Amino acid sequence: MAAAPALRELQRDIETQASALSKVQKDIAKNHQVRKQYTIQLGENELVLKELDILSEGANVYKLIGPVLLKQDLAEARANVRKRIEYISAELKRLDGTLKDLEGKQNSKQEAVLKVQQRIQALQTGKSKS
Repeated sequence: MAAAPALRELQRDIETQASALSKVQKDIAKNHQVRKQYTIQLGENELVLKELDILSEGANVYKLIGPVLLKQDLAEARANVRKRIEYISAELKRLDGTLKDLEGKQNSKQEAVLKVQQRIQALQTGKSKS
């Protein structure tokens, strides 16, 4: 009969572990979503930079600010786009590091859940034999 309280304790433990695992999985999904947005922005900005590089030095470049198109210097436009590309690339690198950490946490949480499941199974098997 001492197995019943131990079993309840293990079930509470597995619920806690599963909840923590679920949270980490949600964080991973969120990271993937943000990374996807940054990847799209990076592609768009690289395309803009290619287009700006094609232009001759005297070309007119306009920047959309709200509902208004403002004339912008070509060199300034190129510099702004390059800065944006640097920023996005740095964010992607940061997100990759965060993702590796989250995947490590996910693996450890999965192992913890598996160990508790094995303990529950062993306890139930031992209980049914007696």
